[in-house]
Amino acid sequence: MPENDLSILLLAGGRGQRMGGQDKGLLDWRGQPLIAHLHAVARPLTDDLIISCNRNQARYATYADRLVADDSDDFPGPLAGIRAGLAAARHGHLLVLPCDVPQIDSALLTAMLDAVRRDPTKPLMLRQGEHWEPLLCVIPTALAGAFENAWTLGERSPRKVMLQLQAQALECLPDDPRLANLNTPQLLQSANHSPDDRHSQGTC
Repeated sequence: MPENDLSILLLAGGRGQRMGGQDKGLLDWRGQPLIAHLHAVARPLTDDLIISCNRNQARYATYADRLVADDSDDFPGPLAGIRAGLAAARHGHLLVLPCDVPQIDSALLTAMLDAVRRDPTKPLMLRQGEHWEPLLCVIPTALAGAFENAWTLGERSPRKVMLQLQAQALECLPDDPRLANLNTPQLLQSANHSPDDRHSQGTC
């Protein structure tokens, strides 16, 4: 994987069911929308920053080079956003991040990109023990057709698609705070008032 061959996709197109239907990426965390925290860590790594969103496009546009949306209006899930990102990406690899992991840091993203370089033809997912993190991944954009084929056949799980494509794993510690998924009001409020310890774990 050459330097500067990276597009980044921030996933913010979900229904937000666990947040009572609110647009999760625009919820406040430590004084800024969640999407702003992801933008801050992703922006230095690419000239092709894409956000997948299905509402509030004007607000998201300030954090992206381009926006993409699902090709249906029924919130079909994250694989739809990944497909749209792969179709739009201008570079050879697409780094995917969900909007509700605002403690992600540059050290972790660098570790992901270094791991991909060991075999740039395969996807990479983070893994904690036996638990895969399919929305924290790097995908060669040459595999866009394989994702489309899987979708056409009825697959809706990004994890299953990437495992079928012999995805690599980057192992992380089970309690790595950078991977905390703030996808409920309780988790978001708790994390708002806890110390910022995103740098305490080093790289995966």
